[in-house]
Amino acid sequence: MIFVTVGTHEQPFDRLVAEVDRLVEHKVINEKVVIQRGYSKYQPQFCQFADMMDVADMDRFMSEARLIICHGGPATFMRALSMGKRTIVVPRQQKYNEHINDHQLIFSRQVRDAGYQIEIVDEISKLKDVIAETSNLKDFEYKSHNSSFISKLERAVDSL
Repeated sequence: MIFVTVGTHEQPFDRLVAEVDRLVEHKVINEKVVIQRGYSKYQPQFCQFADMMDVADMDRFMSEARLIICHGGPATFMRALSMGKRTIVVPRQQKYNEHINDHQLIFSRQVRDAGYQIEIVDEISKLKDVIAETSNLKDFEYKSHNSSFISKLERAVDSL
């Protein structure tokens, strides 16, 4: 199962919701897809969906999912990673009126470049290929960065 979540930001994220629905329609995705579509206006025809979900439902769908596709909200994609899920991040972008600026794109790139195992799709036409590449990978193990963070924090505190 693939779980897609666009978060709760009040601007629609139709670009992602419509593309996932299209990929299911054209049998590019051949498994169950559940979408949390937030304030998106596009209504999926080929996927199960809900506008909003409570934390229990989000956690249930995330834990059942083989793959999580989400917006660039750090709480969402870091939660997916912490659950050991392959994660594709499709950041909301200002040029598509999905957010007020491009902070999701900038931040998700910084997180990826810091070594976190996320795939970033900045152009929706690439989603199909990234899903295929991700599906071909066998093992996935989340690599925590906690020890590195703690070491850096300790050095910063010691230097005060």
